[in-house]
Amino acid sequence: MMTFIFDLFTRDSAAHTLFILGLVIVLGLILGSLRFRGISLGVAGVLFSGLLLGHLKVPMNAAILEFGRELGLILFVYTIGLQVGPGFFASIRREGLRLNILAACVVTAGALLTAAFHLWGGLPLPAAAGIFSGATTNTPSLAAAQQALKEFPGMSQESILMPALGYAVSYPFGIIGMILSMILLRFLFRIEPLREAESYSRIHEKNNPKLAVMDFKIENPEIHGLALRKVSALNQPGVVISRVIHEGAACAALPNTVLHLGDTLRAVGPAELLGSFKVSIGSETRMDFRGTQGHLVARRVIVSRAAAAGRTIAELAARQRYGVSITRILRSDVELPVTPELVIHYADEMTAVGKEEQLKKFASDMGDSVKELHHPQLISIFAGIVAGIVVGMIPLSLPGIPSPVKLGLAGGPLVVAILLSRVGRWGPLLWYMPPAANTMLREMGIALFLACVGLMSGGRFAETLMAGQGAVWMAAGAAITVLPIFFAALWARLVFKMNYLTLCGFLAGSMTDPPALAFANQMAPSGAQVVSYAAVYPVVMILRVIAAQCLVIFLMR
Repeated sequence: MMTFIFDLFTRDSAAHTLFILGLVIVLGLILGSLRFRGISLGVAGVLFSGLLLGHLKVPMNAAILEFGRELGLILFVYTIGLQVGPGFFASIRREGLRLNILAACVVTAGALLTAAFHLWGGLPLPAAAGIFSGATTNTPSLAAAQQALKEFPGMSQESILMPALGYAVSYPFGIIGMILSMILLRFLFRIEPLREAESYSRIHEKNNPKLAVMDFKIENPEIHGLALRKVSALNQPGVVISRVIHEGAACAALPNTVLHLGDTLRAVGPAELLGSFKVSIGSETRMDFRGTQGHLVARRVIVSRAAAAGRTIAELAARQRYGVSITRILRSDVELPVTPELVIHYADEMTAVGKEEQLKKFASDMGDSVKELHHPQLISIFAGIVAGIVVGMIPLSLPGIPSPVKLGLAGGPLVVAILLSRVGRWGPLLWYMPPAANTMLREMGIALFLACVGLMSGGRFAETLMAGQGAVWMAAGAAITVLPIFFAALWARLVFKMNYLTLCGFLAGSMTDPPALAFANQMAPSGAQVVSYAAVYPVVMILRVIAAQCLVIFLMR
């Protein structure tokens, strides 16, 4: 019995590897669940349990750890991309430029600090390049720095490997420092995350207002006798006329429906647009359509059939084909105005108005199956991941940089997931993942990533720290981690009045730090963190790779 337990901890096998990884994750999550003054580490606790077991020299296969680290990272960033994709581009249009300029300042400040530690602090350049990568938790920049070192003739093998050591020493505090900075900002400004989430929701609703429903009595004589499609005021983008009451009988509002003085119509759309109807149509009224003849009903219909996704409202032609009006579409908890060019996505929830038998036919063609949405599209998931890996490996040649830049296994899947979730459907493939499946894969991915990083860094972390220069390297890494983000955070909060949760997502993105994002996500249930993270991540990834290469190229010369 004792031999079996001993083998489970020490023998290099598949069972041993899975057991140790599972043990690290379980212990880390237990540690992360402990709260001190309302603060907990959350999933970031897995990093500390990994560092502990790594320090205890638990034998692990290095290739398996590297595979687990990259797999976990890919799962995490890919699911993040799918989650934020639908609202990503709207966020970029509103505040993406400001966020990316601030993120570029963070990258530049970190690079300048690194150069200063090399020039005036005595850090060897290879070690400084590795510390820069580890302090900013950016593995692709480490590879870029090592590649740039190889380009110089006469570079020793020890110098080429030194960046990895600097990376290992500074990486743990790169994560810890980010989390501590978020906590410090929270106490410094006396921030309550739940209130920040409510504030973000109010602003989000203001930028994406819920659609209003108003009834109007036709009093404009110029409209009398005209078909609905010929009244320009009633055909504005984002406005839908769902029903018309004529002489006590309600009917679906179709393009050829003739309007008369005294008719009552129901309009759905932005409140500002509907308010103008009081001038062009007639006075606002209130009408209970349940008491009218015509048997019109409103029904929620879910798009769960692949053939229905990817078409625009105009191509769907619900009024002409089915005799029903689509009055609103709910996507990712956001109500969208119905316009002819709006593309229907898988899992959209549409409100349709019409007669019962017409709605049944329409719902049947749309799918209208909640059960169908709960089945993950496995082909699409793996196809998207494969595409992301390919994109991440594409070398991008930039002026003045001798080595090509790559987005890597973190940036490629993120960019691809954002784009695919925006597209919604490509041929038979649906780029949709049920929310529960997305959350599960995301949490599993980040836990696996942190466990592998901790186990890989634990041994070297303690050894280098105990060495003479280890403390200096760690202090330099801590400064490169904390100083740029802290001053950027102060500027963003005091000058830009940035929401705290948005700020946390921005900070995690500016340091390409998935664990910090996971920590920010558990502060409050909000989409602010992941949206700002995704808004800056792709640009920051490229800038950090370029910065690492520039440090080596210019300082070596």
